[in-house]
Amino acid sequence: MGGDISKDGVEKAYARWAPIYDFVFGKVFEAGRNASIEAASKACPPGGRLLEVGVGTGISLPGYPSNISIVGMDLSEPMLRKAHERVVTQKLVHVEALAVMDAMRMAVPDHSVDVVVAQYVITAVPDPEATLDEFARVLKPGGEIILVNHIGAESGLRRLFELGFAPIARRLGWRPEFPFARLADWAAKHGGMRIVERRPLPPMGHFALIRFARTERESRAA
Repeated sequence: MGGDISKDGVEKAYARWAPIYDFVFGKVFEAGRNASIEAASKACPPGGRLLEVGVGTGISLPGYPSNISIVGMDLSEPMLRKAHERVVTQKLVHVEALAVMDAMRMAVPDHSVDVVVAQYVITAVPDPEATLDEFARVLKPGGEIILVNHIGAESGLRRLFELGFAPIARRLGWRPEFPFARLADWAAKHGGMRIVERRPLPPMGHFALIRFARTERESRAA
């Protein structure tokens, strides 16, 4: 179900965006960023550990509570350099580590984090389902995966636009026609995850917050 976006293509796209990413997308993604920070702050217990996948320039890092540990990872080294600068200049002592990693093959132990946050990531990876499997693998029982992402329209003019725009979007590093059904199907097949919230976000519900909770029992990806 993946393969239409390549790892190399994503790396090149975000290397180009790194110097101007915050300026271009900071305001556009602000509502989703704030919603995911709020949800993660409630889900992660004091003293817990949060993994932000696709941490990028670290624009979210100052928003997380100082009483939890943050690990950030990203495929793009140029983006992570910006995140390192932010951690140093803003003295973000609750950031435990930042590392270059592939979201589908994370060097993170099983059941080691309380919350996984991925903003605008799932539509920019070659295999979304394998990536979600990795998120579930590292999550503690009872933990949450929190996604913020564009969810493709199921019908109407917006769907036609998304399908037409898809070839250009892929060159920019993401797929615009991603349907919610892929997330629902993954949770149902996984066996250890359930969707606990799907909330449209401004402007006009173009993006959505989706929360998954991991059940106490073992899942197939564990």
